[in-house]
Amino acid sequence: MITRIVRMEFQPHQLPTFRNIFDQSKASIRAFPGCHHLELHQDPHAAHILYTYSLWESEVALDQYRKSELFGKVWPKTKALFAAKPIAYSLHLLETVVASKD
Repeated sequence: MITRIVRMEFQPHQLPTFRNIFDQSKASIRAFPGCHHLELHQDPHAAHILYTYSLWESEVALDQYRKSELFGKVWPKTKALFAAKPIAYSLHLLETVVASKD
């Protein structure tokens, strides 16, 4: 399983445009083969900085998405709205800690 986190800093006036793009594409991204989870987060101190958090079956599945027609339509429109270069992380989960039941 791969966790993918992408930090995106938008031009503040472009946030509504991005939200529209995300709303139109989120179901298709989530339904893409190998995508197990998709979330959109906002920085609590900088409203123009958003993050996507997604879980992928494998690096192969993530790469297939990144080479897909869907990504080819969504990413260029999104990229045009940035105020800074995005930062992406791909991570392997090592451990999940759950609360003990005392």
